[in-house]
Amino acid sequence: MKKILIFFFVTLLVTCHGNILNHDDDHGSNNQIFPLRVKSGSGGHYIEEVSCASWRLGIEAHNIINWKTIPKECEKYIGNYMLGDQYRADSKAVNREGYFYAKTLNITTGKDIWVFDIDETSLSNLPYYAKHGFGVEPYNDTLFNQWVDLGTAPALPESKKLYNKLLSLGIKIAFLTGRPLKQKEITAKNLRRAGFKKWEKLILKNTTIYHGKTAVTYKSSERKKLEEEGYRIVGNIGDQWSDILGTNTGERTFKLPDPLYYIA
Repeated sequence: MKKILIFFFVTLLVTCHGNILNHDDDHGSNNQIFPLRVKSGSGGHYIEEVSCASWRLGIEAHNIINWKTIPKECEKYIGNYMLGDQYRADSKAVNREGYFYAKTLNITTGKDIWVFDIDETSLSNLPYYAKHGFGVEPYNDTLFNQWVDLGTAPALPESKKLYNKLLSLGIKIAFLTGRPLKQKEITAKNLRRAGFKKWEKLILKNTTIYHGKTAVTYKSSERKKLEEEGYRIVGNIGDQWSDILGTNTGERTFKLPDPLYYIA
């Protein structure tokens, strides 16, 4: 019995503090997975007064706001989270609740619509962020838009499952994104390539009208337009709090995990 317990303990230590692992992620690329150290940062060293797990909880709960980059010490922790199984599991939990809720709705009008954000909600930019420090590097508009213009962002698998289930229930889909209007064609192409082949509305940001406006203001205004057209927003899902705050948010909102960046 003692030998078994010792073996288990040694195995646990290796699992938590072992070498970097190779992992084929859901996005079709082979990436390095860093061992998950809940109360440590780069290299496993303890960060005084900072826990990366607590920081992630703070940003997901919207207690930490207006941040520009993730803490440098948390790069490997966030990398492990995003490329490992937990990110997929967390996304699954949110989308599953969305489906459970949708099944309770009485869909009869033909004007019931569900609003999906795009980046880190429908499409994943993880291939880009994996090459740019998982949010440690400050946002670079030029480099990010070059990535978007490739039109190769993969679907977030759990969100696509929800999308398909909503369509089967007779709920229409509206994509509402902060991407500029000039990227509408490549965004539509990318969505179709990723398996999102049908939608009622694809709304991109008119940067002339909404210049200097927050994402909350922009998305609230566009959702109001949907309701003025007679649509009933039965659900609203996004990775940013600015996707689901403001006005005309819909009958129920769902927040997906995203520790990579913050949009006000």
